Amino acid sequence: MIVHFYVENMNNCSYNICGRMEFLMYINDKVINKMEETLKVAGDGTRLKILFCLLDEFDQNQKENGPHFVEKCVNDIALQVGSSQSLVSHQLKVLKDSGFVKANKVGTKIFYSLKDEHVQQIMKITYEHVLEDNDNE
Repeated sequence: MIVHFYVENMNNCSYNICGRMEFLMYINDKVINKMEETLKVAGDGTRLKILFCLLDEFDQNQKENGPHFVEKCVNDIALQVGSSQSLVSHQLKVLKDSGFVKANKVGTKIFYSLKDEHVQQIMKITYEHVLEDNDNE
């Protein structure tokens, strides 16, 4: 299956006959299954709190080396989201295995941060979508 949708200001796009940018997505069962698993991981309340905790420290002003996501240890995340260290540690492993966060070991501590801007965008778009739905009720 090929899905066509139109976007503005995206790289790797072609222009259609109307002059709009066209982006093609090639969808198959493997892609659908991966998307399903990704959305399942993001659909847990504790994991969402953890992602928002890490998103909270995103430094949008850093331009030279691209975006910088501040790292936090399990202790700090657990305090901020109001969950036990063991629960947060388990959920961070799930998020890491699914590509939402990355880990950086410094000495005996492990620090976590968002993996990339895609995670930030997923959180932002989902948040805006939920608010938009609430406005229509």
